[in-house]
Amino acid sequence: MLNRLFFKSSLSLSVALMTVGANFVPAVRPAFGAERINISYGILQRSIPIKSLELFARTGEIDEDFAAYARYVDKKELEQLRRLLVTPISLGAIEVSQFLYTAIGQTLLERLGDVIQLESGLNGFYAIRSALIVSAAQKQGQGFTLLDVFRNYSSNAISINLSRTQEIAESVQILINQTQNAVALINQESREEAGSTEVLTTGVTTGVTTGVTTGVTTRRFRVQKITFNFNDVSRNRVINTDVYVPVTSGRRPVVVISHGLGSDRTSFAYLAQYLARSGFVVVVPEHPGSNAAQLQALLSGRADTVTDPREFVERPLDIKFVLDEVTMLQDSNTILRGRLNLEQVGVVGQSFGGYTALALAGAKINFEQLNKDCPALRSSLNVSQLLQCLAVRLPKTEYNLSDSRVKAVIAINPVGSSILGQTGLRQINIPIMIVAGSADTVTPALPEQIQPFTWLTTPNKYLALINGGTHFSTIAESPNNTLPIPQEAVGASPEVSRSYIESLSFPFFQTYVAQQPSYINYLNASYAKAISQAQLPLSLVRNITPNKLQQALNSSPLSSNPQ
Repeated sequence: MLNRLFFKSSLSLSVALMTVGANFVPAVRPAFGAERINISYGILQRSIPIKSLELFARTGEIDEDFAAYARYVDKKELEQLRRLLVTPISLGAIEVSQFLYTAIGQTLLERLGDVIQLESGLNGFYAIRSALIVSAAQKQGQGFTLLDVFRNYSSNAISINLSRTQEIAESVQILINQTQNAVALINQESREEAGSTEVLTTGVTTGVTTGVTTGVTTRRFRVQKITFNFNDVSRNRVINTDVYVPVTSGRRPVVVISHGLGSDRTSFAYLAQYLARSGFVVVVPEHPGSNAAQLQALLSGRADTVTDPREFVERPLDIKFVLDEVTMLQDSNTILRGRLNLEQVGVVGQSFGGYTALALAGAKINFEQLNKDCPALRSSLNVSQLLQCLAVRLPKTEYNLSDSRVKAVIAINPVGSSILGQTGLRQINIPIMIVAGSADTVTPALPEQIQPFTWLTTPNKYLALINGGTHFSTIAESPNNTLPIPQEAVGASPEVSRSYIESLSFPFFQTYVAQQPSYINYLNASYAKAISQAQLPLSLVRNITPNKLQQALNSSPLSSNPQ
């Protein structure tokens, strides 16, 4: 039993942690590399030669030294370990070093160093950073592997702190169990509501861009796309913006789409096209300082940070500025003249864009919550707090980021638990829909969407849960991606997730922005059931109380079957 604990709770988790550190990255060669992995727990110690792992990774052969551990692991887990050891990481030395010297990169290294230590037991921070950079330099253009990192680790042995590993493993398991319970609660509530109302089948059709079953049948308009380069001189920001205009007469309601960190305005072009064909004017700005160009600048050495803390302020201001510019253009641009109702605006945002949407809706930056959460950042399992806690560097002042023209928002995989917190989110009083993915490891569903949903006090609120959805499920692949997203991170059937965003956004914005109240009949669990696909089942709830959620988190595991 102890050997099983050693191997499965330390080696596999530590290799996985190192993979996380390497894959998050978007020198002097050490004098020697590690020859073995030492696993210690109190006075007990075990050792695995690195050459045994190399032999296993290269040929699949398990030698005598490795056999003592491999017999406690099933075949599937061994194959997974073998893939982890040899999967190439396609980043160069400049890209690796640029990221690892940012605040977020250094925090990740400190976390890794608590578990993956020097032979002396000291934090492995510097050894891990050096090994990653040197490995990337050696395999420039080919992709380095974890075995390369082991070989370049500047200590005779890589020491695994099993006590710390166990603490992390136990915390991870608690979070997994609580998330499963919360997901089960949402699915159960959605099933019960769908069972008590008539299931909508009329108006269900096939998506324009996704090709899978989607929602309400709408009139389809031809779309004109115009690109503007708006220059906000006062903030020294050029905001490239695509505007999608349906070819029809009369003033049309407006929807703004805000992309996530390291993305760009093409990542939700499918949604812009869909909503414009359905009669909305869609405005899609690109946020300088947190877009794909910023990530490229970081990885090429032209920037020294993933994003500036000011972006928590600048992003909502970008949208306010763009709306002002489009308003003025109505008098001079023949395509826009008399076509936009800019007093009735909806906003969709994903991830960092989800935060942007929430800020525009009235949520305020919560410095008190940041000061409470961020000192414990090294022990947090919520990766999104690495981004949110950058905001502690902002001047402590009252930022006016809301916009009265915004009448409803959809926040997809938003960040907000610390940057906004309960106090900030309770200030939203317009209709809101939060979309979560149960398999999101970047902005985890429980702390970033499900629990924050219970803090909302606005009467018209919705929580949509994509069972099996990841952080990247709803994002279309962009031609400007600096680092293509691995399929494993995207997850299964992203076209289904994108169809859900189309299917939910149209009736939501028709109801609360276009002021067509009959469409509220589609904003319920029965509609979610009607459009749900087996690959990624969809649930929709109107209310989950904090007490009910807490009871679910404290209970034994429930059935999470959404059907």
